[in-house]
Amino acid sequence: MVVREITDFNAPELDIYARLTEAQLLNRDCPEKGLFIAESPKVIGRALDAGYEPVSFLAEKRHMDGEAETLLARCGDIPVYTAEEDVLIQLTGFKLTRGMLCAMRRKPLLPVEEICQSAERIVILENVMNPTNVGAIIRSAAALGMDAVILTPGCSDPLYRRAVRVSMGTVFQIPWTILDEAETGIWPQEGMKFFSSLGFKTTAMALRDESTDICDDTLKREKRLAVILGTEGDGLSEETIRSSDHTVKIPMLHGVDSLNVAAASAVAFWELGRRE
Repeated sequence: MVVREITDFNAPELDIYARLTEAQLLNRDCPEKGLFIAESPKVIGRALDAGYEPVSFLAEKRHMDGEAETLLARCGDIPVYTAEEDVLIQLTGFKLTRGMLCAMRRKPLLPVEEICQSAERIVILENVMNPTNVGAIIRSAAALGMDAVILTPGCSDPLYRRAVRVSMGTVFQIPWTILDEAETGIWPQEGMKFFSSLGFKTTAMALRDESTDICDDTLKREKRLAVILGTEGDGLSEETIRSSDHTVKIPMLHGVDSLNVAAASAVAFWELGRRE
């Protein structure tokens, strides 16, 4: 490995960690050059296992041994920038989780149809804008029986640093992609029909009196099911709800009107991920 101690905070090689915004890292105008930041050895290891290419590392000196050393050994001559904890906090503005960050290249997004080809249970996120929620939902989807996650363009990017960290790297373990209207048509009008054409019964999560209880056995008997979750606060659009094959609710007690979308996703995936 090529280890370089940080002596100049303004070095351009450190822009990725200290000065580029998430939008700049994403690089919408030239997505093939897009980058993201993975944080902590466990998350970085999962990204490497999934075939993501590292560009550089930023690590505390005291974390250069042990778990970090094993990771770095996998990456050849990728540059490693290092310093004491207090110096890195000055550079990045935050304490590094487990003392390590890694800048990595993004992969091209796969088509929705390819992601769904062998899936029986998929998740569709409609305009879920909070990266913490996106990361938590993806972690629950991976753990609780979902086969893939599809995000509408209004969602937060699953590779934002916070989303990756909250997911504990499961964004690298479950297939996901962003809905491309050139492939699926406009969401939800044409997009809902697209998923139906793939054989999925669409299931809108919505707290309404007429909604089916999530424990209904009819849902478990569906061969292919798409579970649709909406944005924080407002939930799903009226058009999405009207176009769905099922409208499903998680019954609430003690006067509670709803759950956070990430919490609701875990309940939904546990119940709907099981088949009869």
